[in-house]
Amino acid sequence: MQTSTRDRIVVAAARLLQRQGYVGTGIKQIATESQATLGSIYHHFPGGKEAVAVAAIRYSGQEFADLLREALDSEADPANAVQSCMRQLATGLRESGWVDGCPVTAAALETLGAESEIQQACADTLNSWEGLVRDKLLSCGFAAQDARELATTVISAVEGAEVTAQVNRSEEPLLATGRQLARLLRSYEAGAPRPFASRPFAPRP
Repeated sequence: MQTSTRDRIVVAAARLLQRQGYVGTGIKQIATESQATLGSIYHHFPGGKEAVAVAAIRYSGQEFADLLREALDSEADPANAVQSCMRQLATGLRESGWVDGCPVTAAALETLGAESEIQQACADTLNSWEGLVRDKLLSCGFAAQDARELATTVISAVEGAEVTAQVNRSEEPLLATGRQLARLLRSYEAGAPRPFASRPFAPRP
């Protein structure tokens, strides 16, 4: 299937951001990897490297959103669905040789403190992922506040576990996090006692 020059640029930039981060990726390298000229890049992205990165982040964000949505839809039980997603991430990361991490996290950390389009794209992407998890929990009968906070917890844990898995070159951080997130979600299922609900505060003597 033929792809447009713009699409090739975006996909190449997304892969480079995964492996090298925003700072380590240059516009000339993007041109080389996408088999495009610098003139083509600036034609499609007048804002240069930052504009390419924004498009690449949104592309990668949609890629993971598709994986997450598929995992959430594959299981009626949200706990099983989250574990399924973590297993897929672990397998993909191992098969990439531990280099294809999350470009959103990398770009976000490298541009902290700057009010840039990159930061906004990262925030929008993370929020969209949380929204998918929140909607799944709401559809399973979770209370609105619980669904919102648990969705934030799930995505935050996923991002941290992926970095830890890369550093250790091991699937276990992702798999272990998946198991613990599943336990957490099950503790909120209908009829299950809320965490610490049966432990009323008792003042010290």
